[in-house]
Amino acid sequence: MFDSKIRPLIDPMLNAQGQVIARAGISANQVTLLGLALGLLSAGMIACGLFALALLPLLLSRLADGLDGAVARAGEPSDFGGYLDITCDFLFYGAVPFAFVLANPDQNAVAGAFLLMTFYVNGTSFLGYAVLAEKHKMKSTARGVKTLYFTGGLLEGAETIGFFVLLCLLPDWFAPMAWVFGALCLVTASSRVLLALRVFHRD
Repeated sequence: MFDSKIRPLIDPMLNAQGQVIARAGISANQVTLLGLALGLLSAGMIACGLFALALLPLLLSRLADGLDGAVARAGEPSDFGGYLDITCDFLFYGAVPFAFVLANPDQNAVAGAFLLMTFYVNGTSFLGYAVLAEKHKMKSTARGVKTLYFTGGLLEGAETIGFFVLLCLLPDWFAPMAWVFGALCLVTASSRVLLALRVFHRD
């Protein structure tokens, strides 16, 4: 919901830093993999109960996720780079809820399973729409220059990161927050399906 509003504010900074990183000989894919490593480190710390400490690698991971595209734009963007980026993103987004389940399975398992299910549905609606948008040669830069077509929704990247930060600050509230956020994920996926029906349906 907020991604399209945030991008114009942060893109100039990210693009400037991306040029510096590219000149240092660091590739966009290396930045992507560094971001994944930091995200998985954060998930491991969450699983061990180090919730507050996990915030630092979590936020650094998302910074790297913003920088990899900027590095790519400063050099030679590739389709594989975009593919690697979205794959690593989905792994990170699944690892954090799973880590909270591992940290307290008795309290978090059912809510965590529901949240992961809704992430799965929401991610499928996003990627399916992107495939059809490519088929119809649709373009959008509202959320920055992307390899895939990014559709908006009630919950996007900014909201999910904010949710993860809140979980780390209030880990005992994981279960109720997971139920609410998961329900909103289903609303987001449903709205995307309705959008696809309107845009792609042919009588």
